[in-house]
Amino acid sequence: MKLILLRHAKSSWTDPLQSDHERPLNARGVKSAAAVGDWLRAKGHLPTQILCSSAARTRETCDLIRFESVPTEFSDALYLASEGVLSRIIEQADDAECLMVIGHNPGLGALALQLAGPTFQDDALYAFPTGACLVLEDGAVTDFTVPRRLLGASEL
Repeated sequence: MKLILLRHAKSSWTDPLQSDHERPLNARGVKSAAAVGDWLRAKGHLPTQILCSSAARTRETCDLIRFESVPTEFSDALYLASEGVLSRIIEQADDAECLMVIGHNPGLGALALQLAGPTFQDDALYAFPTGACLVLEDGAVTDFTVPRRLLGASEL
């Protein structure tokens, strides 16, 4: 199975009264999410199923990567899920040819580090910043990127 782990893009903190669950993306996040979607298509990493946290910022990231025809499930269980919870959810979806999970740190970043293993070296993997995307196939890393690499620092 191919697995794509995508952390939501950069969210907005402009409204201090807005709940964490309902925070939208900021302008940088909108650009980043679209760029990651373009990168996935260019690399041929096309999900056949998407599991997405129910939070506003993950739903918006999902919309902006533009895989509209892919069956997508929005789940409260993915909102701020731990590494262990994420692992169990992924195991239950093992019939997907290419599963994408869109979620949050710290759980998603911890899972990415665990699955990448010690042989994959990339400093950005340790922080798993907003918009980070790790692609694994049959347990091995095949691709990894962060928005800064796709857009450049000046566009972020």
